[in-house]
Amino acid sequence: MTDRKRELAANLARVEERIASACASAGRKREEVTLIVVTKTYPASDVRLLSELGVRQVAENRDQDAAPKATECADLPLSWHFVGQLQTNKVRSVASYADVVQSVDRARLVTSLATAAVRTDRELGCLVQVALDAEAGGRGERGGVAPDGVGELADSVAAAPGLRLDGLMTVAPLAGPYAGRQQAAFERLMEISSRLRTTHPAANMVSAGMSGDLEEAVKAGATHVRVGTAVLGVRPPLG
Repeated sequence: MTDRKRELAANLARVEERIASACASAGRKREEVTLIVVTKTYPASDVRLLSELGVRQVAENRDQDAAPKATECADLPLSWHFVGQLQTNKVRSVASYADVVQSVDRARLVTSLATAAVRTDRELGCLVQVALDAEAGGRGERGGVAPDGVGELADSVAAAPGLRLDGLMTVAPLAGPYAGRQQAAFERLMEISSRLRTTHPAANMVSAGMSGDLEEAVKAGATHVRVGTAVLGVRPPLG
């Protein structure tokens, strides 16, 4: 085993212990929470090592990095999640490799994603990104739709050809009433999810929590946590 693979294995084991402990504390089964490893800024060689170590879900946030990486790793049994703010001019590329787009936050993006999914004959999973720092009718500092816009946007995803409404995603906000209150933010997301599932029962995925706050997300009820630094180490600067 190479030094890098040994390092990743140790980091994964520590993250696994954290998730398992958080599940136990919350009275949840470990299998209720899926780990998504955020591989942004790291090379395809790391993705390959993660796959060898049993990782099956990976995430990227910039198409210019993700597209070549996904191509290089096309032989691996991976599901790719796109988690960054997505411009419509990147949709066609993202739809060619992503299995789930977690950052759907406006109607125009839904239309573009549906067109691309139909063109490539793929079904694309979509999460509505909820911005808990957004005013009514607005968008968040890091993307996302305000809570009052979730229902309408979710309906448009569910009705769009080639798209599948899987659930909701949020990033703990840096501003607004939930700044520094990750637990409260994730609990609010779960309330919105519960309401969404009354009209879209299959949209039960809740993606929340990262390296620094995965325990709070698990406690609130998240089904997926997105962990990067705790697995891969401190990120190199973006070029």
